[in-house]
Amino acid sequence: LPMGSTPLGVPLSQVNMGTGHSYDEPFYRDGRSRTMITNVDFVSIDVADQQRAKAFYTDVLGFEEVTDVPMGDPDGPRWIVLRPPGSDTTVVLFHNPDGAGGFGPCVFDTDDIVATAKDIEAAGGEILEQPALAPWGSWWARFRDSEGNEIGMGQRGSGER
Repeated sequence: LPMGSTPLGVPLSQVNMGTGHSYDEPFYRDGRSRTMITNVDFVSIDVADQQRAKAFYTDVLGFEEVTDVPMGDPDGPRWIVLRPPGSDTTVVLFHNPDGAGGFGPCVFDTDDIVATAKDIEAAGGEILEQPALAPWGSWWARFRDSEGNEIGMGQRGSGER
């Protein structure tokens, strides 16, 4: 065997060492086809007060409630899932007081970033960075949610609003 290759002549650099399969093979040995990740199911945002956060995301940002159930103890943390209307990706408001207050794990997209920033301010939210055309070519702003998390907000496009 040539040094650094498998008995089939596939270079070791092209072999997934966890499965032993070549990355070029379209199927696993058991016949299942290989698949790729096709979507982001949810992002988790750490919050100290789940009910306060839920009110902010639904009342201020207009998210829809998908699920709100206990995660065990009925008086303990809850599994709260929200989503922007029409979105496949959801947001989980995860009870983690020690993790709340940092830069958020996601950036929200909006059709009109200036109007959205004004709506957030009108509802008592804090805009940390006013909407502006960013050097990378899309609109960008930042706000703070009810839990102190800094959340990015963007509007795609060619600089037009």
